[in-house]
Amino acid sequence: MKIAVGNDHRGVGIKHRLLALLKDLGHEGRDMGAAGQASVDYPDFAITVSEAVSTGAVDRGILICGTGHGMCIAANKVCGVRAANCRDIVDAELSRRHNDSNVMCLSADLIGEEQIDRMVQSWLATDFEGGRHARRIEKVAAYEKAHDHDHDPQGK
Repeated sequence: MKIAVGNDHRGVGIKHRLLALLKDLGHEGRDMGAAGQASVDYPDFAITVSEAVSTGAVDRGILICGTGHGMCIAANKVCGVRAANCRDIVDAELSRRHNDSNVMCLSADLIGEEQIDRMVQSWLATDFEGGRHARRIEKVAAYEKAHDHDHDPQGK
């Protein structure tokens, strides 16, 4: 699987750890994050990764900032992205099983490294259940399509 990894200045260390983990698991990790710890704006990286997911350039994305909240909010603005801010292995698994999440958002400050490793492994290994969950995902996609304002932010 091709997985884009993006981060702001808070997530640099976790990003490097995850890129190594992805390689060890046989995935292709693509570094789309900040290189250093100088302050940067998380939306820049969230949007870059999310657009790569949305266009199919990568299969999934992982975003890391201080809490995961900002990245998740920004990522979900991109059509076709279903980003979930995960804090534990149950969040990671259910975001895939029930919501078919294609972007996982993580906190660099609130979750330990080993916990993040386990969460990412579970998220990558968990399949979407479909069934009643597919109907719900289709409703979200239909709303996105009906309200696509990429060319006219005023909706005209």
